[in-house]
Amino acid sequence: MTDSRDEIRGDTRFEPQAPLSVAARSACPRCGRGHLFKGFLEIAPRCDACGLDFSFADPADGPAFFVMMTTAIPAVAFGLWLELTYDPPIWLHFVLTLPVVLLTCTLPLRFFKGWLVASQYVHRAEEGRLARPAARPAEATGPDGPGPR
Repeated sequence: MTDSRDEIRGDTRFEPQAPLSVAARSACPRCGRGHLFKGFLEIAPRCDACGLDFSFADPADGPAFFVMMTTAIPAVAFGLWLELTYDPPIWLHFVLTLPVVLLTCTLPLRFFKGWLVASQYVHRAEEGRLARPAARPAEATGPDGPGPR
């Protein structure tokens, strides 16, 4: 059975795309040509080049986590360093620190969201399911069977 992500339009075969490359270009993870985003952070309903349905994509809070761990901590550290080293007036923090924090926390969100969506596509990530135990064969009751004694 084929997954809806694997449906091929016509006879066109698509080359595998690297998630980081797709994220840097904000491109479709299947064809690499279409647009992944409709707005700044809103994922398009489908690729405008190959028609891939992006309903499988659910990066949730992943992009925000990666931004916090990679850029937000150094940006806030800059503000703390500025305060402890020079003790500037509050208006200088609004002029220097606030733009640094806003830019370093907002701009990478699109890249990280594209990377997580592309990774979900490439690795066929899907919602988890509970494993059900396999049905046990009926226990033998005869003297030769391994049944209870």
